[in-house]
Amino acid sequence: MTRHTRRLTAAAVIAGVSLLATACATTSGSGAAPDTASEEPAAPAEGRVAVAYENGIAVLDGTSLEVVDTFETEEFTRLNPFGDGRTIAVTTSKGFQILDTGAPELTDLVFEAAAAGHVVVHEGKTVLYDDATSETTILDTDVFAGGYDALPEGETHRSEAAHHGVSIVLEDGTLLTTVGDETARSGAVALHAHDDHWDELASSDECPGIHGEGTAAGEAVIFGCEDGALLFHDGAFEKFTAPDEYGRMGNAYVSETSPIVVGDYKSDPDAEGYLLNAVTLIDTAAHTYEVVELPDEVQYTYRDVVRGPEDLAYILSTDGQIHVLDPETGEIVDAFPVVEPWEGPVEWQDPHPTIKVNGDIAYVTEPASNAVHAVDLTTGETVATVELDAAPNEIAVALG
Repeated sequence: MTRHTRRLTAAAVIAGVSLLATACATTSGSGAAPDTASEEPAAPAEGRVAVAYENGIAVLDGTSLEVVDTFETEEFTRLNPFGDGRTIAVTTSKGFQILDTGAPELTDLVFEAAAAGHVVVHEGKTVLYDDATSETTILDTDVFAGGYDALPEGETHRSEAAHHGVSIVLEDGTLLTTVGDETARSGAVALHAHDDHWDELASSDECPGIHGEGTAAGEAVIFGCEDGALLFHDGAFEKFTAPDEYGRMGNAYVSETSPIVVGDYKSDPDAEGYLLNAVTLIDTAAHTYEVVELPDEVQYTYRDVVRGPEDLAYILSTDGQIHVLDPETGEIVDAFPVVEPWEGPVEWQDPHPTIKVNGDIAYVTEPASNAVHAVDLTTGETVATVELDAAPNEIAVALG
């Protein structure tokens, strides 16, 4: 394993792309959905977009961004794709509430959880994690294929002590889940179901503050640590150590067709705010770990990095541009403006620009103007915009 750092000492060459005329899918003054009471809604294609705002959720058409319907909900909710191209898991105070973006309908179906946390989709399984109990619920991703008439049952696993954690199920049925308690998180364990219990296959306690996960090519799973990252691959754990004494990675941005993981990176535990100015590049095939410091103008939060066309990384920065990073080289290779410049949030859950991707299209929120934009990442063109009646916060695409 090799570890090294590299600083971008000069601004990368950036080809600025002018914003072209925006096709604007505006709604009526009330922001309400079109009147469809007199007809059955058309069967939707995959890729509808759900947007959470204070006390509500809007379902948007993935192409035009037209508001299909809106729903009242709690003051703050989080949104996660269920993985079937239609369903969104909405985290509320009661648990994981199911949103059908097809009908659309915010159903009464709730997977109860005292502190609903991470939702992970991989290889036909959707995994829900309850931070209050450290209970993992494992469901078939297509469990709602027959409709939303009843709450399906899944397989469960409960860790010994509750903590803010995450779990994922691999293709062979291996359950990877974090280890910790109410005071600290230390690592992860790999388990295999056997009759009425789980057998331990491997474990690691070398990942203090373990948080988040991502799966790269070949089912190489990465977890973030406060001093680097933890890899699980081919039945074993491997630790990557950060070059700084405190080198926290909390989120992994991955493509399942690339061995390289892009992670966020923070080297100052006392830094104020949530803006970051460096990324980690972890090559899970070459077993290398690298920290890349970005140009000064590229600052982002955990919501502002995605993987997209050609397995590139797309960083929505406070300068209002999407900066394109090549994970192979660590270089910024392009940039194009999308939103007005913005400042980092005071609290992590405060509305601030967010980016999600579906194929070549990125969906970008702009809370300052109550807007959501659809951006073609291959051209830099903003192809649709909608203005809501409230500031968009969380956003998710119903990916299949």
